[in-house]
Order: sequence, then structure tokens, then C-alpha cells
Amino acid sequence: MELLLFRLETQRLHVLAGNVQWLSFTASEVESVLDRLRFEALARGVESAAVAAEWGLPAQATLNELAAGAPPGAWAEVLQDHLDGLRALLRQLNDAALANEDTLRNLSRPVASGAAAGTRNGDAAATLPADTAGTLDQLTTAGNIERALALVRRTAQPLLEQFLGGNRG
Repeated sequence: MELLLFRLETQRLHVLAGNVQWLSFTASEVESVLDRLRFEALARGVESAAVAAEWGLPAQATLNELAAGAPPGAWAEVLQDHLDGLRALLRQLNDAALANEDTLRNLSRPVASGAAAGTRNGDAAATLPADTAGTLDQLTTAGNIERALALVRRTAQPLLEQFLGGNRG
């Protein structure tokens, strides 16, 4: 999750710096981390179910329930600290995703209007190759922005939030 947060912040900083040419790369990096998180969610489910069974708790126990049902010793405190840290990280991740979405939406407006302006030319035969290249660049940029927006909207971690026991604390 920290890597996802880093990738989102990196993406936003590139966009704010005007480095839109890197948007396809930053989107790919976000997508790669999201794919890894899906597999980690499966592994977390298997491991937590095994611990829950060992401690006499339901297999679907949340991290909050695991902390509360931990055997005497350090586990309750360790799991509670982990729970608090993950909740804080989830809040940061959600804030970063909202900031990225806002930044990307604001970026897409000028690109979309520029692409539309490039297509208003009624005489297509008179369009110079440079104009065509400019329009293609604008359309490519608009496509990269839309892809990045779609990925940012996928950064929510509902399974992790459910495992944590909801968004409390």
C-alpha cells in the first residue's frame, strides 16, 4: 500500500510539473501495484483464516476481531498497532487518490477542448501533417489521462477496509 501511495504521489507530481508525457508510465506503475495488491489480498485472507482458526475465531474474522481475540501476550498490542497503521495508510491512500483524480480531471479539460478544436476544421484535405500530429498527440494525451483516471478510481481497497473492520478510528 505504501508503494501504491508513492506511485500515486509520483504521478500527481509529474502531472503538476507538466510532465504529461510520463502519464502512461505512471499509470502502468499504478496498475502494476494494484495487480500485486489483489494477490496480496488473497494471501492475507488465507493467512488470517488460519490464525483465526488457531485462535478459535471465525475464518472471516476482521483484524479488529483478531486483535480482540488474540491469546494473552503481545499479539493483541501488535495487531492493534498494525490495525491503526493500516487505517492511517488507507486514509492517506484515499486522500492521494482523490487529489490525483482532481488533478487529472482538471488536466483533461484543456486537452479535451484542444482536441475538439483540432477536429473543427471543415476542410480535412487542407490540414497540414503538423496539425494532424498535434491532434494525434492531443488524443493520445487524452487517452492517457482517461486511463490514469480509471486506474486512480480503482485504488480503493474495499477488501482491506472490510478486513480491518470498517473505517473506524
